[in-house]
Amino acid sequence: MSHYGYVPIGAPKDITTCRRFFQTPRSAKHRAYEALRAYFLEARPSHAVARAFGYTPGTFRVMCHQFRRDPAPTFFVAPPRGPQRQPKKAATRELIVTLRKRNYSVYEISEALRERQMALSPTAVREVLAAEGFAPLPRRLDDERPARPRPTVEPVADARAFSLAPRAFTTVCGGLFLFVPDLLRLHLDTVAQTARLPGSRMIPAGHALRACLALKLWAIERKSHVMALVADEGLALFSGLNVTPKKSYLAEYSSRIEHQRTTQLLAAWQEQVTGARLCPGRSFNLDFHSVPYYGEHPVVERHYVSARSRRQKSILVFLAQDAEGQAFCYANADLRKREEPEELFRFLAFWKRSREEWPQELVFDSRLTTYANLARLDGEFGITFLTLRRRSPALLREIAALPRSAWRTVELDVPARKYRTPRVYEQPVRLAGRSFRQLYIQDLGHDEPTILLTNDRRRPVAKLITRYAQRMLIENALADAVRFFHMDALSSAVGLKVDFDMALLVLASGLYRLVARSMRGYADAQARQIFRDLIDTPATVQVTETDVVVQFHRRAHLPIIMASGRLNTPVPVPWWNNLPLRLTT
Repeated sequence: MSHYGYVPIGAPKDITTCRRFFQTPRSAKHRAYEALRAYFLEARPSHAVARAFGYTPGTFRVMCHQFRRDPAPTFFVAPPRGPQRQPKKAATRELIVTLRKRNYSVYEISEALRERQMALSPTAVREVLAAEGFAPLPRRLDDERPARPRPTVEPVADARAFSLAPRAFTTVCGGLFLFVPDLLRLHLDTVAQTARLPGSRMIPAGHALRACLALKLWAIERKSHVMALVADEGLALFSGLNVTPKKSYLAEYSSRIEHQRTTQLLAAWQEQVTGARLCPGRSFNLDFHSVPYYGEHPVVERHYVSARSRRQKSILVFLAQDAEGQAFCYANADLRKREEPEELFRFLAFWKRSREEWPQELVFDSRLTTYANLARLDGEFGITFLTLRRRSPALLREIAALPRSAWRTVELDVPARKYRTPRVYEQPVRLAGRSFRQLYIQDLGHDEPTILLTNDRRRPVAKLITRYAQRMLIENALADAVRFFHMDALSSAVGLKVDFDMALLVLASGLYRLVARSMRGYADAQARQIFRDLIDTPATVQVTETDVVVQFHRRAHLPIIMASGRLNTPVPVPWWNNLPLRLTT
């Protein structure tokens, strides 16, 4: 049958097939016609029609509005056919064939056409050649390609070829060396060995981890973008290699690290940062983030992406942030949709193994887990939690029915907050067999009331509201990580690559927090601002027989670095054969 609603002359259809033609329209116009007919002629409710034909109620109401005001609606008019020939391809076809017979690639043919003012993209050239029956050219060696300017071929990364011969050079990545004292204090090589990360004689595990971590610290969006800095000697010196590994090695290396190794890496990192008080572990902010994926892959499921307000192919990431240290301490991208509610307990088990104690408090959104799991947190683990409860129609009706005298006003001790005197109604509530404390809150700056749910029965109401408001820290940190650490820049459809990428995010965010603590005025700054003001600093590096001197170039924020105490304090670096690093201006 026709795409536009006409049943062609031919073999007769059975009754079922004819009915299906009206019940399941194939084209958008046919579907709109049947939906409007059901509403206006059969008098079916609009919400039922919208659900039956795959529209949202709001979209269908807009359709009805437009139909009533359209003076001449049309549904089954065949669209005019577009042009059947492509003038650009037709004009260049003969020349394309001639150049291909001379073994020109599609890119070389496209460039030759552009020089003749006959611009055609490589994709269009490939389509012309395919129509003419030409197979793709076999991959050629560099010396077999036409002589023309191209990127230089840098040496292969090999720690055995690393040299500390006296020399001087300029690097754009001078600010990276500000992280070296913290890497030494936290024994990053020991972290790599404890996690049993893969390595080789050419690139040992510690060197590989530093090379991957440098991408996060320098806010390089994708692994392929490292090629723009592959000739920078400073980036290679930071890792202890002769040159920075290329994109092919970085992508392959991340694929070799399965989820178990990633968890071991995070556990080893937590063991080292315990003394630095980076994650005190008293209170945590928890959240999910969906990393969008644009493509087709059976491993990737559909999740809700808040930035686009829709469900789409994405990889779900669970993140835990220490509320006091403001650093990420746990990440997991090896998640399936059905595992979302239980991920909370995976984090608890991870923290118990790492620190030998349970977290004291968890703060999270309403959709992170279920009421049954909240009952487990309260009864089985005895962990204090603070979360939101979803605003169901029944709860909204209950709130609206409360008399004004039932509410009491509290004052929040947050001077910078605009809404400091919300109205609160408190009551006990029983969910999943446990009794909790429920707060209805109005005048917080939202159109709808906020419903807080907690098992903390002692803390004053004002402090509970203030603590949940501080949960915005993880949302701010997530927004900063999406932009600065490029969380949404997928390297692969396979989740384990993203899993290792999120582990690097935990390490990088912790290092940024440690640097921020030593810089006056930056203790609460996001990584993006720290990088812009302090880290993104070029430097001149002098390698001598006695030390490595990194001399920062003059910048407006250089006095803050000078006052941090990190300059002119030599620290021996093991991957430089214990040659000291000295930062100066």
